Amino acid sequence: MSALPDLDHIRLSDRPLVVCDVDDVVLQFLAPFEAYLAAEGARLLPRSFRLHGNIISLTSNEALEDQRVSDLLETFFEAQERWQTPFAQAVETLHAVERQADVVFLTAMPPRFAAQRRRLLDALHLTFPMVATETPKGPVVHAIHQTRPLPIAFIDDMAHNLHSVGEHVEDCLLIHMMPDSEIHRHAPKPGEHVARALDWPHAGTLLARHFTP
Repeated sequence: MSALPDLDHIRLSDRPLVVCDVDDVVLQFLAPFEAYLAAEGARLLPRSFRLHGNIISLTSNEALEDQRVSDLLETFFEAQERWQTPFAQAVETLHAVERQADVVFLTAMPPRFAAQRRRLLDALHLTFPMVATETPKGPVVHAIHQTRPLPIAFIDDMAHNLHSVGEHVEDCLLIHMMPDSEIHRHAPKPGEHVARALDWPHAGTLLARHFTP
């Protein structure tokens, strides 16, 4: 079992809890990453739902080696503050949600880039606690919420993360939010027990309904 990340900085009140992913949920990832690739002389082909093997050189049209793709991801995360922007109404909706519930960001990214992500979120006035980890999300959300008898919801764009949280946290509202793009159409779909939010206002409605007795 993977070790849990440090959660000591998270302090919850006696209110419902929303745990929310960041990339391609709150902050746009795919679109700015494609722009970043173009600046680096590369392009993403939406042939399957993966980056390795689908990023090609603009000069040779050959797929980049896996290590080169990994290096591009690393440098993108390092430079994320210059590229990533929030989705429409994400900031407004999260501040509205905050009036009813605690909000915690659980971002799937290398923790060594957490400082850049923290600065970017703070600049957008999204000062909610954040955990950056590459470990499965279910145990992390369980450790944050523990056995509190209060409503909880989890928002993510990845089916495996939603299923992980569903397996570890009882009675959690699972919300699937995903950009509409060619490559995302190849993504695995979550089970029918997962709600689908069309946009942030819709997600806000689903959350309000879940938190209202």
